[in-house]
Amino acid sequence: MLRVEGLTKTFENHTAVRNLSFEAQRGEIVGLVGPNGAGKTTTLRSIVGILPVKQGRILVCGNDVMLAEAAAKRCLCWVPDDPQPFDALTVDEHLEFTAALYGVADWRGRADQLLERFDLVEKKNALGGELSRGMRQKLAFACAWLTSPRLVLLDEPLTGLDPRGIRSAKRAIAELAAEGSAVILSSHLLELIQELATRILIVDRGEKVFDGTLQQARETITGTQGGSLEEIFLRVTDTQRASNVGGATPALGQDAAPGDWSSGGGGAGTS
Repeated sequence: MLRVEGLTKTFENHTAVRNLSFEAQRGEIVGLVGPNGAGKTTTLRSIVGILPVKQGRILVCGNDVMLAEAAAKRCLCWVPDDPQPFDALTVDEHLEFTAALYGVADWRGRADQLLERFDLVEKKNALGGELSRGMRQKLAFACAWLTSPRLVLLDEPLTGLDPRGIRSAKRAIAELAAEGSAVILSSHLLELIQELATRILIVDRGEKVFDGTLQQARETITGTQGGSLEEIFLRVTDTQRASNVGGATPALGQDAAPGDWSSGGGGAGTS
């Protein structure tokens, strides 16, 4: 569904992402985590075509996002960290517009199900400019899910949601992957990543420092069968910072062994 090859993104003299490569397959939830300034949001914005790709290559459903932009974008949906709906469109009109944009046939029934699922029925006729932060997030979910995307990118998807909304969103994300979509889930809520992600991608200072399952992270980084993602994350990023003094080693991945772990490469980044 998604292949990122050697992505590098530089703003003036600041390298936000450096030589980043990873993949996301059908049914996977890839948890994208990293400190503030790690390059997570820059990576997501490059995948969806908001930021042009000048170094490296990004393929979505086999389509290069720079050479076949329309075909690539038809395969994906993007829920940013602070969705901004159109002020003058109602919630229902947003769904109708999304259906027209993506060519979703017989959208009405599915839209009604999503309005109920994300607790938007009573807000169906509310204007986008009238919605609270949490309601804007729910509307973004409904519009994304309406298209049955093959790839969905979520940046801090639980921001602004109440406990009921959080539970509903987590269930919806898991079910979307179970239906065959690839999901990139970026969040500082490590409990969310640990609960939902089938694979963990840790980036720091614009570089990949780990790519693999949570169990592989435990065995490779902590040398144990246990340990939380928070413990793993802190150990990886602390070592990454220490490596700026003493040099760099390759990022850990599925082929790494416990003895391979020492330090990661450096570089500047932005989240």
